[in-house]
Amino acid sequence: MQVFVARQAIFNRRQHVVAYELLFRNSNDNFFPDIDESVATAKLIMENQLNFGTRHITSGKKALINIGPDSLKMDLCTFLPTSDVVLELLETIEPTEENYQLCRVLFHKRYTLALDDFIYEPRWDRFLKFVKLIKFDIRITPLEEISCVIKHLKKYKNIRLLAEKIETSEEFALAHFMGFDYFQGYFFAKPVVVEQKDIDMNYALALSIYAQSMKEHPNINTLAALFQLDTALAFKLLRLINSGVFPVQKEIESIKQALVYLGQDHIRKFVSLIITAHVSQSKPTELVKMCIIRARFCELIAKKVAPSQSNSAFLTGLFSLLDAILDRPMEQLLEKLPFPEPIKLALMAEKNMLYYILATVKAYETGSWWALEKAVVFLNIPSDGLPKLYENALDWSNTHKYD
Repeated sequence: MQVFVARQAIFNRRQHVVAYELLFRNSNDNFFPDIDESVATAKLIMENQLNFGTRHITSGKKALINIGPDSLKMDLCTFLPTSDVVLELLETIEPTEENYQLCRVLFHKRYTLALDDFIYEPRWDRFLKFVKLIKFDIRITPLEEISCVIKHLKKYKNIRLLAEKIETSEEFALAHFMGFDYFQGYFFAKPVVVEQKDIDMNYALALSIYAQSMKEHPNINTLAALFQLDTALAFKLLRLINSGVFPVQKEIESIKQALVYLGQDHIRKFVSLIITAHVSQSKPTELVKMCIIRARFCELIAKKVAPSQSNSAFLTGLFSLLDAILDRPMEQLLEKLPFPEPIKLALMAEKNMLYYILATVKAYETGSWWALEKAVVFLNIPSDGLPKLYENALDWSNTHKYD
């Protein structure tokens, strides 16, 4: 498949290119699409850093990558090598205590931090010891109005200033005179869209990997076997290991070895990155969340009525909305998944134990009490115990949410 990213050059005072800002694009159209910022950042990382690397796009120079509030909390920065990037903290990030602590952690991990579209207020002062670059959008904060702020910031010897959206020679001359160190805008160069090839991945399989990684003690052998079923997922995993984010001590010779090397915490973050990057733009993420709740609800019911099938019940609930998420027939999707026959039959509405468990969950969700009483007859359980199981499923999904 084709993937896209725009790069816009950043110039120093002698008008030499010193870095590029990378901007997510989903086509050759050179504008930011209507998409959540965390999804855009996740896609940019998946399609670029975990493909050929950002230095391939920036000709070896530093890449400025936008990090919004959700991306910051999700720790998407984990997948970017400190030597290759500048983390551009968007103006939507508030100077709160939580964000201060997150920035402090990134600083101690040796990431270079920048503040984007900066509008000064005293609450930012304590953040400035972590920051190496501050960007001013001169369309939002005209140069003539920020001379006092520039004077204040010049006291911080570690901070460099960048004027962006420079469109005329007069604006460049004034910013240069005011002491700005770097410059960006249409006066120098417009963003250029770079088109690359990437490997299509099996989203359904990724969701299965996610389900396994959420468990308290994920089975590495099972995870490795799932990764091996999809070339794209295996490639991204090995690219992550070899991307400069982790100091590799010896050559990685297998998928299992790569997973062991990552460790449980980073496996979960990596799989969450995959899921976030491939949430369909046209489908609400609520569908994915509903799948997670269904999975746990089905599993809890199965533990009451058919304990040996609890794992299968979990997968049945997890994939019960996959056709709606991907806009493809369930039968076609199941052809690509390594499921045992009972799960496939249940998802195709063929009556078996897993089908009746799923039917009970669906009836409970919709509040169809007549359908619920009919469904629980086949399971031989009373319906009055279901509210507690559903509450358990909700609590569990909030603890293990992908976003």
